[in-house]
Amino acid sequence: MNLMDCEWIALNIGNSRLHWAVFKNDQIQEKWDTPHIIEKIEDLLPHFPSNRIAHLINFTNQSKPRNDIDCELWIASVVAEQFNYWSDYPKLHSIQLQDVPIQQLYPTLGIDRALALWGAIQIYGSPVLVIDCGTALTFTGANENNQLVGGAIAPGVRLQFQALGNHTSALPTIEQVATLPNRWANDTVCAIESGILHILLAGIRDFIADWHRQVGESAIVLTGGDANLIAQFLELEQVQVDLDLVFWGMRSLRNHQKMV
Repeated sequence: MNLMDCEWIALNIGNSRLHWAVFKNDQIQEKWDTPHIIEKIEDLLPHFPSNRIAHLINFTNQSKPRNDIDCELWIASVVAEQFNYWSDYPKLHSIQLQDVPIQQLYPTLGIDRALALWGAIQIYGSPVLVIDCGTALTFTGANENNQLVGGAIAPGVRLQFQALGNHTSALPTIEQVATLPNRWANDTVCAIESGILHILLAGIRDFIADWHRQVGESAIVLTGGDANLIAQFLELEQVQVDLDLVFWGMRSLRNHQKMV
């Protein structure tokens, strides 16, 4: 697909990576993840297939007219420094917390959590609980009136593995786990995997159970980089995975603005 023909691009700037989606006819055509920008936007080029970001960085080239850029760029960011790289983009739309039409949001709630919750409401209805299994493990719920019930934040699974490796002298850093380890391990690596994963899963199950006690039946949606892994280990029928919740939330806000 030639991105010059796209209607708009969504950029979700997360804690660890940049998450991109190309929209046309209200549907995601392509999506990918890239590292954070280190020095300049051009550093992203090797991380895109077929240099598909080239038309986005043309605006940094003063020899090119700025009116040749037709594709809108919609950004939601939890990292201000990364957003600043795009602040001069001609057709930039920055999504702020006050743009998300969920009631009772508190001022420090991350825009990614708010958009994921709004996206879940659009696709699955409310009440709904969103569990984001990214760098941070977050729980964010809304009731049937689209009001924020609340949530919680903990280190994500990979961050927990990294913390043990980085802050102990003898324990290894575990990069990836494919299968759920035995609870009672007989070697150090399996003991780390067991401790982190079984405790994390028990916590998730407890949050889900308490959510059901508070609001009754509702959709439970996992999102984020480790969502499929956690869903596999949870083995709960009522839990579904949707990695595009933030993008659905961004799509809803863009459509609303276009109708106003």
